[in-house]
Amino acid sequence: QVQLVESGGGLVQAGGSLRLSCAASGSIFRIAMAWYRQAPGKQRELVASILGGGSTYYADSVKGRFTISTNNAKNTLYLQMNSLKPEDTAVYHCNGAHGYSYSWGQGTQVTVAS
Repeated sequence: QVQLVESGGGLVQAGGSLRLSCAASGSIFRIAMAWYRQAPGKQRELVASILGGGSTYYADSVKGRFTISTNNAKNTLYLQMNSLKPEDTAVYHCNGAHGYSYSWGQGTQVTVAS
């Protein structure tokens, strides 16, 4: 099974930035990968996705603030998060997209203080 390990979360003030990383056990990013988040009392939602060809998608709530990227040589997925808002507070996970799903990692907590 593909192993996914998220890191980079933390506590930041509103308006701050974080960069999340997702390390994978294999070269899977050529297919489709995504960042998801889940806040207390809410369903898990897709935040951003990237296809093997480089096309990206962003949820309206993060468009213009977040950037998804990959380093395939390092088998690593990134999420650069700028202008963070309290409503971005959630546990962030990476996983496949467009029909590709792997075992969920532990996720990384992002907390944005107002």
